[in-house]
Amino acid sequence: MFPQITDFGAATLLSNDRHDGTVQLGTSPIQPDHYRAPEVVLGCGWSFSADIWNLRVMLWNLIEDTELFTQVQDAQGNYDSKAHLAEMIALLGQPPKKLLVMSDSMAQVVEWSPAITDERGKIYSNNRDYFEGPFFDDKGNFLYDELIPTRKLEDTVPSLEAGDREACLSFIKQMLAWLPEERKTDPFLN
Repeated sequence: MFPQITDFGAATLLSNDRHDGTVQLGTSPIQPDHYRAPEVVLGCGWSFSADIWNLRVMLWNLIEDTELFTQVQDAQGNYDSKAHLAEMIALLGQPPKKLLVMSDSMAQVVEWSPAITDERGKIYSNNRDYFEGPFFDDKGNFLYDELIPTRKLEDTVPSLEAGDREACLSFIKQMLAWLPEERKTDPFLN
């Protein structure tokens, strides 16, 4: 497996020099299917930490020579956000309530202008329609439990010996956190 820079067509420039010192959040869909961060799918707004998610998935793919997320496309090859989130839940546990609240809040206020046309020609003006949400009920329960596989993160690195496996899993968990602000990063990457 060779790493590929794959999302220049979806690359988006964000500003990190706003007058209030905060980072601008993107709201449009970004990232290749297998690498898509949860905040993108859930429409929470995304920033540089989505790239940390990408980097960790790519590193995992290089270590294991296979995709970390295997349920991201349906039988026709279309992105399946429900199955992708289900696999994230299997590997990382339930998403924090904070993320789901942000998803609901952003769904109330964010409309894309101009609207986005997908590869099949369908036009979308918001994240929920584009990714076919919502995905959780008012209590935070995933609406598609039947899609959650039995796979666990601890079982995803069989090529490593026990000590290396534990170190690798610790590193993975620091970069594949549900909440973007909890992902390990470095000022160099901003």
